[in-house]
Amino acid sequence: MIRLVNLVGARPQIIKASAISRAVENDRTGGVEELVVHTGQHYDRKMSEVFFEELQIPQPHINLDVGSGPHGRQTALMITRLEELFLDSRPDVVVVYGDTNSTLAGALAASKMHIPVVHIEAGMRSFDKRMPEEINRIMTDHVSTLLFSPTIAGFKNLIREGFAPENSPPYNINNPKIFHSGDIMYDNSLFFGRLAEKKKDLLNDLGVQEDGFVLATIHRESNTDDPQRLKAIFSALDAIAADHSVPVVIPLHPRTVKALQELEEGFFEKISGGDLLKIIPPVSYLEMILLEKTAGLIMTDSGGVQKESHFFKKACLVLRPHTEWVELTENGNALLTDADPEKIQAGFEKYWGRKDLSFPAFYGDGHTAGAILEEIKGLFI
Repeated sequence: MIRLVNLVGARPQIIKASAISRAVENDRTGGVEELVVHTGQHYDRKMSEVFFEELQIPQPHINLDVGSGPHGRQTALMITRLEELFLDSRPDVVVVYGDTNSTLAGALAASKMHIPVVHIEAGMRSFDKRMPEEINRIMTDHVSTLLFSPTIAGFKNLIREGFAPENSPPYNINNPKIFHSGDIMYDNSLFFGRLAEKKKDLLNDLGVQEDGFVLATIHRESNTDDPQRLKAIFSALDAIAADHSVPVVIPLHPRTVKALQELEEGFFEKISGGDLLKIIPPVSYLEMILLEKTAGLIMTDSGGVQKESHFFKKACLVLRPHTEWVELTENGNALLTDADPEKIQAGFEKYWGRKDLSFPAFYGDGHTAGAILEEIKGLFI
């Protein structure tokens, strides 16, 4: 029996990890014992039983209750508590996701205890080391044993950093194996996309029709905490809604609403006073999936939403100066606009109503989690 720690630190990682949990549950050999561990990095106390029941995902078995704080203090506390947990539970392998402080802490704690680390979403690079996430990605990759890149670009990044694709087993931290595996979030989008159909009443509640609205998400601190950028983005969204009579749906965190209200006097009242710019509270994951599936165009500063736009065959404007998902912009169905109102307007005009875009299978076949689990099991055969 292989004891596997499935490590998460925030709600998006719980959703990512659920693909591996489903693969474990569906594994007919029954050879893997899973322990889902939440560091508590961004633990949401409001996550009710309904969240887990609705998404059909397991609740974490253990929460380390680390909480928020400065990077150094938070990461150090995670490492301390994870080391204690690993000493007690004796896992054979630790699976980490993406680029959070929880990812880094899990990778460091496990690797120093000679526990193999599996990094899902390996190789992703923004090439901007000012981003804490970039540091976390790089460090995690270089202490991992199995590295699963969702894209060919990420796979090539690993090769450029010295990883050898021709390595042969047995695999370990000194002889790691890299894979172009496909993306577990494509697995999830297919699974949750079917569940999201139950939320169709949301479109009626918002007064929008399928393919007849823009979905916009703005959450990165580089946008929400910079008044000039925030005003530029919302000015562009307001102009698009008004000039083209197109509804723009914007699920927005109360903190960002407050930042909008603190911009120049009258600005928030102006943009929120009409019927087309629809600033709404945050939505559930299934509601977000439904909005992505039914939008005519997506605008976002979220890496995850960029990918999901591709999963659901929607054009995407990226409200950042760069993206980790370069294959989307290179393919031509996504465009980097940053916070430039002219580029955002031009991007809308380029993509709105188009039906001739192509969406290649960059992210696998929807069975990535099962393939990853088989490779993990292969470590111990």
